[in-house]
Amino acid sequence: MIPWDKLREECGVFGIRTHGVPAAPYAHLGLYALQHRGQESAGIATFDGHDTHLHKAMGLVAQVFSPESLAGLTGSIGVGHVRYSTMGGARLENAQPFLEPTRWGTLALAHNGNLVNAPILRAELEAGGHRFAATSDTEVITKLIATAPLDTLEEAVAYCMARIQGAYTVVAMVGDRLLAFRDANGIRPLELGRLGDDVVFASETCAFDHIGAEPVREVRPGELLVADESGLREIHVLPTIQRASCVFEYIYFARPDSVLESRSVHHVRRRMGRVLAREHPAAADIVIAVPDSGTSAAMGYAEAAGIPHEVGLIKNRYIGRTFIQPDPALRDFGVRVKLNPVADVVAGRHIVLVDDSIVRGTTSRQIVRLLRRAGARQVHVRISSPPIRNACFYGIDTSNRGELVAARLAVDEIREEIEADSLGYLSVDGLVEALALPRQDLCLACLTGRYPTVTPTELTAGRFALEAPQRR
Repeated sequence: MIPWDKLREECGVFGIRTHGVPAAPYAHLGLYALQHRGQESAGIATFDGHDTHLHKAMGLVAQVFSPESLAGLTGSIGVGHVRYSTMGGARLENAQPFLEPTRWGTLALAHNGNLVNAPILRAELEAGGHRFAATSDTEVITKLIATAPLDTLEEAVAYCMARIQGAYTVVAMVGDRLLAFRDANGIRPLELGRLGDDVVFASETCAFDHIGAEPVREVRPGELLVADESGLREIHVLPTIQRASCVFEYIYFARPDSVLESRSVHHVRRRMGRVLAREHPAAADIVIAVPDSGTSAAMGYAEAAGIPHEVGLIKNRYIGRTFIQPDPALRDFGVRVKLNPVADVVAGRHIVLVDDSIVRGTTSRQIVRLLRRAGARQVHVRISSPPIRNACFYGIDTSNRGELVAARLAVDEIREEIEADSLGYLSVDGLVEALALPRQDLCLACLTGRYPTVTPTELTAGRFALEAPQRR
């Protein structure tokens, strides 16, 4: 595995209900657009009016699906998923969508986020005699819906939404009904779109662009949407006590061509760079980005600072998820195989290097070394987010606070750790300014330690919360 020191998020979800046109090709394209959200496994489930079909496997979308497998996914309704594991290991039994028999038909469900009370709910279900095949919190959602003591599917989903806590955006299908629902805080994104008269749901609007659909609006926090032969129904299930949009969707996770809460992600990141230049100026010759997530912020920094923006690092886009490391003594190999400096741009220059975040610090140090070997005279690192000092339990793989360099070191100590000439982070106030969203509507937990839900722990909401040795 390439030791790339970046935040990773759990997954991307996609759902579509068409009027007689095969759903699988649209879901396939949608998952390509969402591939950045999860690269461990992918899957699509469809319903053809009689049977539910499922194909899922470990790997990237291009590896999982073939023309033959897509041809077997017949039907005009479908849900798809790409996964990165933050609760439950990277194993086939945890790949999604999950299928579950219910009295309303086969439930196929895909989920993005993390439940902070999954171990408690799973223990209750197991005590009631229900068996689990996986170690993902998503299976808890499917079991709760299937076993809900209520008459209708919509009531069963509402019952589930009232019991689960944490971050969840879900697309599901039961028979010819396509459903989408979201937690009351709206932590993870979920968008509603239209392809003509057809209903589409996706984690990001970039998936709509790939299939020619138009974005309509976000699925509101606490809302359940049901698309069936009578149209689209809106059911407001949970009151929104505190809106808490994840700021790292804007900082890093979402594609820059996506729109979240009516805001262009690219333009938000560009504003972050402008504010960062105001807060942490540097005497430099050029501004370069760590591609690709730092590019928009680097553009904004260069504009505000009046310093030329250059392409100083080239990203190798054709590296698989594994490679044979030639020699443990070759330090920084993972970075060198993924990034290459443009020597003519870097040599002899004072550089501002813009990146979106520092998680553990190892990659930042390797990139600084890479630029110095290419002849950079000084490297001033600027980060378009505040320091990540606290664990995230809502779908990002930082549930172990001890791995975060900013949790144990001060900013100047981090500068020494990464061997930079200077280091500046965007402030929390500067981030809120760039987002142009009310501070009280944002999840800043990983930055401030204030969580929008009952305070989770690694035992209840970490990666191994449902693995046997860690379970109570």
